[in-house]
Amino acid sequence: MFNDKFNKTQEAKIEKIKNQEVLKYISGMIKLCEPRELFVNTGSNEDISYVKNMALTLGEEIPLAKNGHTMHFDNYNDQARDKENTRILVPKGMELQNTNTLDRDTGVAEVLGFFKDIMRNKTMIIGFYSLGPSNSEFSIPCLQITDSFYVTHSENILYRSGYEDFVRNEKMPYFFRLLHSAGKVDDRKTSIELDKRRIYLDITGDSVYSVNTQYAGNSVGLKKLSMRLAIYHAQKEGWLCEHMLLMGIKGKDKTTYIAGAFPSMCGKTSTAMIEGETIVGDDIAYIREVHKELRAVNVEKGMFGIIQGINSKDDPLLWKAINKEDEVIFSNILMTKEKDVHWIGKDGEIPQEGINFSGPWKKGNTDKNGKEIPVSHLNARFTMGLGGLENLDPDWDNKGGMLVSALVYGGRDSDTSCPVEEAFDWSHGIIIKGASLESETTAATLGKAGVRVIDPMSNMDFVSVPLGNYIKMNLDFGKKLKTQPAIFGVNYFLKDKEGKFINGREDKKAWYIWIEKRVNGRAKVIKMPTGNIPLYEDLKDIFSSVLGKDFTLEDYNKLFTIRIQENLAKLERIRAYYTKLKDIPKELFDVLNGQKTRLLAAKEKFASDYILPSSFK
Repeated sequence: MFNDKFNKTQEAKIEKIKNQEVLKYISGMIKLCEPRELFVNTGSNEDISYVKNMALTLGEEIPLAKNGHTMHFDNYNDQARDKENTRILVPKGMELQNTNTLDRDTGVAEVLGFFKDIMRNKTMIIGFYSLGPSNSEFSIPCLQITDSFYVTHSENILYRSGYEDFVRNEKMPYFFRLLHSAGKVDDRKTSIELDKRRIYLDITGDSVYSVNTQYAGNSVGLKKLSMRLAIYHAQKEGWLCEHMLLMGIKGKDKTTYIAGAFPSMCGKTSTAMIEGETIVGDDIAYIREVHKELRAVNVEKGMFGIIQGINSKDDPLLWKAINKEDEVIFSNILMTKEKDVHWIGKDGEIPQEGINFSGPWKKGNTDKNGKEIPVSHLNARFTMGLGGLENLDPDWDNKGGMLVSALVYGGRDSDTSCPVEEAFDWSHGIIIKGASLESETTAATLGKAGVRVIDPMSNMDFVSVPLGNYIKMNLDFGKKLKTQPAIFGVNYFLKDKEGKFINGREDKKAWYIWIEKRVNGRAKVIKMPTGNIPLYEDLKDIFSSVLGKDFTLEDYNKLFTIRIQENLAKLERIRAYYTKLKDIPKELFDVLNGQKTRLLAAKEKFASDYILPSSFK
């Protein structure tokens, strides 16, 4: 079967692999999909160049005026994650809460039916990757099969090559198997049979199936799709797979590393890109206990980021990176006849016409409902390697992982949480800052603003184990550590009574400078009922020396006054949420009760619902 499909060059690549399980899987997929020919992507410079050139030749990407830049368009109705048709396949007897599931046997049979003969007259691309640094205790080997050179190009930018790992190891404990096809495509090379779009995650079979879709969030199997498989393995093996950025904060004599989890549109990427600090990763982290220390790696080596709002003022480092003559894929934004690009929030005036996510576009065009079509899709993206960033941490690819000194959880909260607050201990932090993470929706994402959504650890969409097990896994992980990282909650979105943001966009830098000082023993705190907050004098000094701003006592009191009733209301929402679920650890309810007791005691003592920080000194 191999000999019929491979030419001599491709055959030589596959012959280096002796792992019979790998060869058996490839053989089975060839028989199922019936491709015209095979291409093996080893991650070599020659293969990487060939993949990019084929994406352009076949029209999956369009060259832009700037050298290295390309444009990709998805089908008008295939430009975001398909939550309805994304299902975790579970064997009989397994029950998952708060997630979309399907019987494993039923799901596998259905999706393999869609793949039957789907690659006739197409090239099957076989790629080998590593999630995490290659050949390390963090890494998970992955075998990707697809018929899309755009998907392969994206993965070459976003992930480390794992070909040598597959050559080196005749046997592996496991590897992830990722099967994708764009299916039938139109003249723009976009998937058209969206009624047959399926994204199925076989967690017990270590497999991802994605069919009849091109949007990278549905088709790049190594990203959030493989994340579900990794969380399932982490549960069994005693480590963590988290939806977290990794960054370094520069101190007096060393860089302190933090990991942070934020729901969508809550400042995750802008936090990872704070000027003057370093980025390790902006999306997914594998976390392990190594010699009783918490160490983490960036699963990826690139960024697949939302482009809306990126401009030279608000995101100077990202702006520089995506405007370099370097490899960048733009998706679902505007392309002009001069092969320039524009997106919502970009510097400069919006062009009058071009081609965008909706097809030929002119300013003022409306959709079938009479709503004006914006210059770019709200979920338009850019894909680029981390090497283009000036602030990339020099140690970002350390096979031993980064020593993490702090975990941070943040959501969009207009009226309850202060900008930065340290948890009392690991258990308090995991429950109150992580498992109780709540965020308000925005009109841009869901059409209705201000709806509070509980999103434990900012990972609810991807948790592939019972939620109680997942929370217990986080709680138990801290018990393995000799020194537990401090845990903090942050909130950039607190508003005053008139509905105006109290924080400035750049103020977040001050909160992280304080976190660095705190974990290194250079900052004292005020103990509040909900956690430890900074002293006014420390923040005043940071705002002055780092941001060049005056930070008044009035500012401090507005931001750090404890809001008793709002906090109590949040606790009740969290309690009600978890009470409905099975097998939630008793420790969660104990910690919630402790928080409530402290809040009620403060309310009684000070006879007020709004208490200044100075009252607790």
